[in-house]
Amino acid sequence: MENETTDTKTIRFHQFGEQAILINFEQRIEEPINLQVTLLDTAIHAANIPAIQYTIPAYCSLTVGYDPTLLDYKTLCLLISNLTISSKENSVQNPTRQLSIPVCYDQEFALDLEQVAKEKEITTKKVIQYHYQPIYKVFMLGFLPGFTFMGKILESISCKRKKEPRLKVPALSVGIAGEQTGIYPTESPGGWQILGRTPIPIFDATKEQPFLFQAGHKVKFYPISKKEFVMIQKDIESNSFNWQEIYG
Repeated sequence: MENETTDTKTIRFHQFGEQAILINFEQRIEEPINLQVTLLDTAIHAANIPAIQYTIPAYCSLTVGYDPTLLDYKTLCLLISNLTISSKENSVQNPTRQLSIPVCYDQEFALDLEQVAKEKEITTKKVIQYHYQPIYKVFMLGFLPGFTFMGKILESISCKRKKEPRLKVPALSVGIAGEQTGIYPTESPGGWQILGRTPIPIFDATKEQPFLFQAGHKVKFYPISKKEFVMIQKDIESNSFNWQEIYG
């Protein structure tokens, strides 16, 4: 494995297998650090380097997949390093889209709401309020296609993952873990503390752009009743839902 450091002194390049580079920034979950990840990711795509096949932005790292038959590791690191310098010199933030996402915190959907309230020694009403109060940033997508990692949640409701993960978390469940909140795109095992559910599909493999969210988006949750939840579901199923309510 080969490591190199750029002249920013905060970014390290690591060979990640034979066809990828892992670029590590300061290893902290902070929005300014994640902004640098986003800026570099944007600069790489804008550069349109033929050897680069894909990028995967995360909280404080960026994975770059490439074809080694077109460009060798050291040369690509140098090219990306120069893009890093350029992106820092022109550190104008990209315009971000803010999405408004309805969440139903009804007891049927809020599988861990009472437990979180008990652990934090506050009411369930306060947990709900503290959850939808912030405007969150989408830091990354993973571990399932479209799973949305957002942050940071208020310290008042920050809590650990469940000691024993569920075998099945319902699709579109909204949960919290540590400093993060996220949405399960499909039914899957999972250990996040579930506070509610959204009726808005966030992943559709049949669409040209399958993901509702992208890294860098801002997200504002707002509470809805179960009746409103069902109505939105029906509107989406009948293709009569007004998506401008989400995109603003």
